[in-house]
Amino acid sequence: MSDETLRVLLYSSDRTVREQVRLALGGRVASDLPPIEVEEVATGQAMLKRLDADPGFALLILDGEAQPEGGIGLAHQVKEEYDPGPPVLLLVARVADAWLGTWSRAEAISAYPVDPIRLPTQVAELLREKVA
Repeated sequence: MSDETLRVLLYSSDRTVREQVRLALGGRVASDLPPIEVEEVATGQAMLKRLDADPGFALLILDGEAQPEGGIGLAHQVKEEYDPGPPVLLLVARVADAWLGTWSRAEAISAYPVDPIRLPTQVAELLREKVA
């Protein structure tokens, strides 16, 4: 496996959510994967602009509760407009919102609060599929 860094784009309008995700992921989510680099954006517009400038992200993590643009709608937009687009992991407040993740075509859903064990495991699974 190459040691090339895998880049993750994290979108949340909430600074504390971005910090929780970044701390949960650390610099490497699994020993069999290259290190990761998390780039944070606080607005949907910034996320789309960043993705337009550089579509080479290995994964998008989008906050479904972000305001005013929720990550669920942005995930759907990314899947419609970027082919191929990076896989998407959605953060949602309620497990009952999982059906919205299906609508958005996100590859994975993780419920709040950010789980420092589950989230890196989910990210590792998505990154393994991406680098395989």
